[in-house]
Amino acid sequence: MKRTDFDDITAFLAVAHEGSFTKAAAKLGVSQSALSQTVRNLEARMGLRLLARTTRSVASTEAGERLIGVIGPKLAEIEAELAALSALRNRPSGRVRISAGEHAADAVLWPAVQKLLPHYPDITVEIIVDNALTDIIAERLDAGVRLGEQVAKDMVAVRIGPDLRMAVVGAPAYFAGRKRPQVPQDLTGHNCINLRLPTAGGLYAWELEKGDRKLRVRVDGQLVISSAGLAVKAALAGAGLAFVPEDRVLDHMTEGRLIRVLADWCPPFSGLHLYYPSRRQPTPAFSVLVDALRYRG
Repeated sequence: MKRTDFDDITAFLAVAHEGSFTKAAAKLGVSQSALSQTVRNLEARMGLRLLARTTRSVASTEAGERLIGVIGPKLAEIEAELAALSALRNRPSGRVRISAGEHAADAVLWPAVQKLLPHYPDITVEIIVDNALTDIIAERLDAGVRLGEQVAKDMVAVRIGPDLRMAVVGAPAYFAGRKRPQVPQDLTGHNCINLRLPTAGGLYAWELEKGDRKLRVRVDGQLVISSAGLAVKAALAGAGLAFVPEDRVLDHMTEGRLIRVLADWCPPFSGLHLYYPSRRQPTPAFSVLVDALRYRG
């Protein structure tokens, strides 16, 4: 059957359903005369009378009723499938690959992705946990997560979390018999947990600030690690003082498992941002993920 036959059958079904050429023409957006001619052409090709016309009404003939009963449901199924395919085309799908440090992946990315994925079954999210400053362009990643101050100027940056603070903490057992530090210089007399930087390989200097004074303090201690999560565990065990993101130890401080010191030397700073190349054309899947991560606090 030619495409014109399908179009003409659709026109006939509209007239039969409405019981009027005038109403059917308005529904289809054509003139009444053109619609009447379309139905006559269909009847001529089939050699059958499909509609019984009077001056006041239009009714289906026996042949017309049979055509309605057999072809009508099939055309309805085709239209439904076409609509479903159109919806599938517009539904976000594909893979999104994001690089993030351990803290960002655990505290921000995972909670958002956990809520997002059940609503978008055609989206796949790959989170590459890497504490180094990954080159997302060289690694062909869609985006990365860094602190706002670390995002390059030629990147698009989207805030995905509140401002952050660092915290110097130690267990009550560690402070037993020890004087709590009051100023950064007092850290020289303490067993501090060092963090080795994954990018340069050196030890991280604790960045402390109060008013106009900014210090980068090199600390000493028995333990050197490369994970802030492990630093928290070590501090809880009484192994020394740790310098970690505040949100990682809030519960421990509230419950008294860790004691904070030098709080006045740890001001807030720009929080986590999702970043990606400005020349990137976002896919629907990527746009959905960005919207889910966007900080609205």
